[in-house]
Amino acid sequence: MKSLKKTVFTLCVNDYAPEITAITFPLMRWYARKIGADFHVIRERKFHDWPIPYEKFQIYDLAREMQNDWNIFFDADTLIHPNTPDWTIYLKKDTIAQHGNDISSVRLQANEYFLRDGRWYGSAGWLTIASDWCLDLWYPAQMTPQEATASCFPTHQEAKAGITAEHLVDDYIMSCNVARFGLKTKILKELRKEVGFAELPFHSHGFMMTNEQKVKLLEELVEQWGIPDCYKNYGRDTQ
Repeated sequence: MKSLKKTVFTLCVNDYAPEITAITFPLMRWYARKIGADFHVIRERKFHDWPIPYEKFQIYDLAREMQNDWNIFFDADTLIHPNTPDWTIYLKKDTIAQHGNDISSVRLQANEYFLRDGRWYGSAGWLTIASDWCLDLWYPAQMTPQEATASCFPTHQEAKAGITAEHLVDDYIMSCNVARFGLKTKILKELRKEVGFAELPFHSHGFMMTNEQKVKLLEELVEQWGIPDCYKNYGRDTQ
């Protein structure tokens, strides 16, 4: 039986927060090895007119070039527990999965795709899984960066934490694509219940935090989870 081709992607442009990636990347590499996936860090900018978070849309072309069956994306500041399962084995290829979602109208301005679709799905793109059938999730934006940014409205809590409209552009375009292409969606919290997993701490992502606060949280979690050195240091000498 032919094994499925998988790649774990993350985004690290301009040497983003090495104090954070020194903690998160070894565990991402370990997870990729565990599920039989390649590990690929997007380091070069391709979309210079767009905010940096939009660079994850390189996956639309990269996944085709790599001939991936499954594509898994983590933000660079995401901590992955070594016990995290391969979520792709529980998913159908016609369905994307994300850690969570919200109601799009809270932060994102409606357009004809949201109105027609009617689900008001708001993407949480820091953890995203999509097969080669669903690469339209990362379909390139059909609008200008200015138009996309003008359609994003951080909540008051986000604004207070320094989150700008530019930071939400990737979630906006992904949400538009879910509506535009009618993509089926699954939230990992729902999937975990279906599979029968207990509430284990598989992933952690600090959003409304400074980098200093993120480092502190990550270090605390590594200690709480009892992560051994062989995982904490995995692959440090490779990249």
